[in-house]
Amino acid sequence: MNLVEHITYDTIMATLSISLIILAIILFFLCKKKPVESEETLPTKHSARAYPLIEIDAATNGFNHRRIIGKGRLGTVYVGKLVSEELVAVKRIHPVLVLSNAGFGFSSVIKWLSLAHHPNVVPIIGFSEAPGERIIVMEFVQTANLEFYLHENNDGVSSSLLDWNKRFKIAAGVAKGLEYLHEVVAPNIVHGSIEKRGLIGYVDDEYWNGGVCKESDVYGLGVILLELLSGRGCESGVLVKWALPLIKDMRFSEVLDPRLMIPSDMKAIVRLAKVAVACVGNSRKCRPCVNHVATILNDLEMEVCFLSN
Repeated sequence: MNLVEHITYDTIMATLSISLIILAIILFFLCKKKPVESEETLPTKHSARAYPLIEIDAATNGFNHRRIIGKGRLGTVYVGKLVSEELVAVKRIHPVLVLSNAGFGFSSVIKWLSLAHHPNVVPIIGFSEAPGERIIVMEFVQTANLEFYLHENNDGVSSSLLDWNKRFKIAAGVAKGLEYLHEVVAPNIVHGSIEKRGLIGYVDDEYWNGGVCKESDVYGLGVILLELLSGRGCESGVLVKWALPLIKDMRFSEVLDPRLMIPSDMKAIVRLAKVAVACVGNSRKCRPCVNHVATILNDLEMEVCFLSN
């Protein structure tokens, strides 16, 4: 696998971080869903523009700690306000990663990635680079992430309990976004970390020796499906070990989020659980491709939506 064929984890994640976060942080399902435009009606999208570092510094008030909205192992995200008054998310890559990848064509890849156009992928607006600095400027999404809406907060209370309809929409939306990165963008993009919180629990065992690939992305998608089914966090891989035997033994009621009523018709939930098992319970060579998963989840979303109306 080379750069022309795929942008791999070691390339993208080391320098770009998680700049193409899938639906986990978009949550468009809580609002009016935007229609997917046909290729004929898609607007012409210009590549990311270069911002002077002084402009980014001013937008974030000198990278003020009060502007921090997220932190990861690859960098810190700030909310910034450009001269145009537009709010943006500013991802500042950790200096050690910048130095260790000094020869990488950061601006070229950012410009190429910024051409990605999909409602389930956060757009890249621009970038900034200077000695010791690599910064990605993204559209600011004014919604919380999946963890906020799905799991309990520090007070032991869910911030907003997602019903089954919304959970099926999330599942289908994540798969659509990932399918776009895997199959539509040329060359294809391997996301590397479907959820923002890190790798442990969201990558398969083969990752630690074989690295990232499309199949490892599908595994991460399967983990999210288990989170949607159970309402539980990933818990560093414990979720998969707990849920797999229960689903395989057809003990679905023990897997489902206890905060929600069990639907009278379990067919869609059973299929969703089986898709999750196919994503996380098989070796890479036996794992379904994202196209297949996305088709099934899209059908399930429409089925659940139809039954609820």
